[in-house]
Amino acid sequence: MFPKRKAKVSVIKEKNWAIEELPGLKQDEIDNLKNKGFINTLSLVKQAKTLEEKVILAQKLQVHVQYVNKWVALADLARIPAVGTEYCGLLLHAGIASVMQLTNTPPHRLHKQILRLQVATLQRRDLCPAIELVQQWIMQGKSIKI
Repeated sequence: MFPKRKAKVSVIKEKNWAIEELPGLKQDEIDNLKNKGFINTLSLVKQAKTLEEKVILAQKLQVHVQYVNKWVALADLARIPAVGTEYCGLLLHAGIASVMQLTNTPPHRLHKQILRLQVATLQRRDLCPAIELVQQWIMQGKSIKI
């Protein structure tokens, strides 16, 4: 009998972006976040995990909690190297608001959602990421700490 080998799990290091690299933030929002100590995306994700923490942060920043939810979702998705700040906004607009939700979505369904979004908003199919890239997002999402 041969000893059983443990399956080797590849761990991908999560990405950390400067807060100003998140898409869709206005300069005053960036300045407000930086003034409260949020200079990068991981600091935002780690300090606003629960709804209660997001509400407290929204009060501290003097913004509606909906903005904090959006910023945290973008920062969370941007942690995946293949997603980064380039595709985190696209995923959010396609209905994916967290790494956990991404990893629980079948690749073919997500690809179809993104394609539908691209056609509806831009009337273009050619801008949709390839299914292989969508699969890579999901695989990398599963290998980073949620």
